[in-house]
Parts: sequence; structure tokens; C-alpha cells
Amino acid sequence: MAEAKVLRMNEADHEISYANNSVIQNAVILKVMPIIEEFVSDMFSKTVPSCVKVADLGCSSGPNTFMSISQVIHSIHGICTQQQLKLPEFQVTLNDLPENDFNSVFKSVPGFIERLQKVVQERCYIGGVAGSFYHRLFPTRSLHFVHSSYALHWLSMVPVGVENNKGNICMAESSPPNVVKAYAQQFREDFTKFLSMRSKEIIPQGGMVLTFTARKNPNPSNEDYGLEIVAISLLDLVAQGVVKEADVDSFNIPLYAPCKEEVAEIVESEGSFEIKELQVFEVDVSCLNRDEQLCNKDLGSDIDMQLGKSYANTMRAVLEPMICSHFGNAIIDELFVRFAENAANLGKNSMHQKKVNIVVSMEKK
Repeated sequence: MAEAKVLRMNEADHEISYANNSVIQNAVILKVMPIIEEFVSDMFSKTVPSCVKVADLGCSSGPNTFMSISQVIHSIHGICTQQQLKLPEFQVTLNDLPENDFNSVFKSVPGFIERLQKVVQERCYIGGVAGSFYHRLFPTRSLHFVHSSYALHWLSMVPVGVENNKGNICMAESSPPNVVKAYAQQFREDFTKFLSMRSKEIIPQGGMVLTFTARKNPNPSNEDYGLEIVAISLLDLVAQGVVKEADVDSFNIPLYAPCKEEVAEIVESEGSFEIKELQVFEVDVSCLNRDEQLCNKDLGSDIDMQLGKSYANTMRAVLEPMICSHFGNAIIDELFVRFAENAANLGKNSMHQKKVNIVVSMEKK
């Protein structure tokens, strides 16, 4: 799998697009907003440069893209108003891998600028940089603030040496110890590289707020990472003769959910940043937005199936490009029909779960 080409969310504005199926990510951003506001307010409490340079890494597409950037701008606007300082200009750079739906992103820029200027008068210039954030993206010491939400749990590659992860498609409770170790090592290498690249691009005393999927338990083999139903559904297709078992065994997704202790240790070991805040928090993914509407309807025995379909669309919006790259396009509809059925049969425990996340704010030394 060439991760840079297939690690993208479903594009465009249709039923199974990421734009229409990212309510969990939206809820996570809303939870983190106060931390962004506090960090930015502290960072610019004494001085505000004439042009504030901000980057959002892993911006994806859809309604969530500008949420955090808007919070940064409004926070700095509040500081300047309170302290009677000259309002700055903003240079905002949106980053994602080249296959991201940048067409949709940039079509939404004029609307964002128009909404922004109804509230604040600062000029905001928005551009894009396509490339992996595990490499250099910006000139030396050119950024004041970096934000990333729900991107850093995606690894740069599937770890080497996970061929014996049979029946699983990622690190799972039943994964052999060498698979768990390989995933943890790949995250360490990738996150260390990310910190090193950003340390060159961010000015001294500049900072970052990063949010990503996490786990509570330091033992990574003791938790469910939300991909088991995908694996079960693939194995159902194997039983039907639609998919080869060898193809499932050779399919692994480059995703890793670290624990709080791992993140703190890697930041300290890399040495470029000082952690200001590190929190683990949960988001209840049941009945979010569209699911809430479903929960409030009198659907009787159909409620689990309707929620299963909604859950299937959420997962498909994220995973479809990776799955199609490995198995081909022919199975995708049937796979997520099976996913919806399996989620419904497993009932509330499969869909009404709390998503564990980490948010870390850090300042460049």
C-alpha cells in the first residue's frame, strides 16, 4: 500500500463523503477548543506580531477544516481588542497529503473569509501545502503556531514485520506481541520525526496543539481500537468466497493509538518542546448529530440497524480508499452492508462507545 496515495478521506459532498460523516472529529475539536484558546492567549499575551503565521496539519476537507483556525484568529482578536493592540494579519497554511480533496477545501475558502470578516476585521490569507507532515513542509522558523487534529494516529507506513497479524487489520487484542511492538515502534519513529521537523519550522516560544486517537491502558493489547467489526466483516466475505483469506491476512491499516505515557516520553526524548498540557479525554460517539436524530425517532426494532448503517458510513468515509486499493472496488458496498449488519447484531456495545483521545499542547524551547 502506497500510504501517501490511499491515506485520504472520501472526497466530495455525497452520502459517504468524509464531509458528511465526520461528526466524531467535530465533537473532538469542540472539546479541544478551550485548550487552543488558553494556549494561544498565553502565547500572545505579551506581544502580537504584525503577521501571525499558522499551519493546520492534516486538514482534510469538509466543515471541520476551518474550526480550529477560526478559534485561533478569534482568540488573538480578543487579546488585541482587550489590550488595544494593532490587529495583525494572518497567514494560514492548510496541509494534507496530495490526494486530499483540496478542490473542496479551496472552494470553501471564500465563504470562510466572508463569515470571519463579519466578526473580526483582520486580513487572513489562506494557502495550501500538499505533503506528508513527517517531512519538512515550511521554511526554517517561519511558523508561530501549529495545529493538528485527528491526523497523527495515522502512521507513515504499515509497520514492517506484521505478516503474522492474521484475522486482524490493525493492532488488536488478539494481535501477536511482535505486531504490537512493531506498531508501537513505528509510532515512536514517526512522532519523533514529526517533532523534529516542526522544531525547525516553528519559532522559539512558538507552539503546537495536537489531538489524536489514544488509549487509556498502557498495555496496548487490552483495548478495542474500533476496527474489529471491519475485520469481522471481511472474514464474512471470505466465508462467502468473495474475498481471499490471504488478502485479508496481508491487509493492515497504518493506525496506532498511543497512551499518555508514550506521548510524554517521546516528547521528552526528542527534546525540542516543553509540554504545557497533556490530557486524555473521552467523546461519547453515540447519538452524535445524525445519530442523535435517529435516537430520537420511534424506530422500534429498526434503531440498531439504522445506527449500524450510520456507523458504517462513518467508517467507510475514512477507510474506503485504503480498502479499495488492496481488495479492489467490487467488494466495498457488500463489505459495509455486512459491517452495518454486524454492528447492529452486536448492538449498543459496538456503537455506543466512548472514544479515547489525547490532546497535548507544547512550546518550542
